[in-house]
Amino acid sequence: MSGFYLSDGELDLAALRSTLLDARAGAYAQFEGRVRDHNDGKAVLGLRYDAYRELALREGALVIQEAEAKFMLLGVACVHRLGELRIGDLAVWVGVSAAHRGAAFDACRFVIDEVKARVPIWKHEIYAALPAAWLHPES
Repeated sequence: MSGFYLSDGELDLAALRSTLLDARAGAYAQFEGRVRDHNDGKAVLGLRYDAYRELALREGALVIQEAEAKFMLLGVACVHRLGELRIGDLAVWVGVSAAHRGAAFDACRFVIDEVKARVPIWKHEIYAALPAAWLHPES
């Protein structure tokens, strides 16, 4: 299932992980980004992710291709949620299988960092005591 995907619904971690299992892999690493209840000292009630879908899918696919080539991966996938999310919800998942642990760890970080920097997905936080606000990608 190598690739970049957008999802309007909850993610099934067991199913996602199973797509990357490979007998040639000595390592599997994953990253889970979850919605937290605070940001920059402000209480957060939830958030909304929006995307320019066509461009997000195209740029996300490039990130995945770059990771595969750079780290010689056996499999790599990233799924980013869109829509309304609650505190604790899984917002983004990255999974990597590789021959060795160093490549798996490094590739996992590479993918999430590049997705956050390059893929047009916007986060709109809903605060407890302030008006909702759009955040910068590095937040």
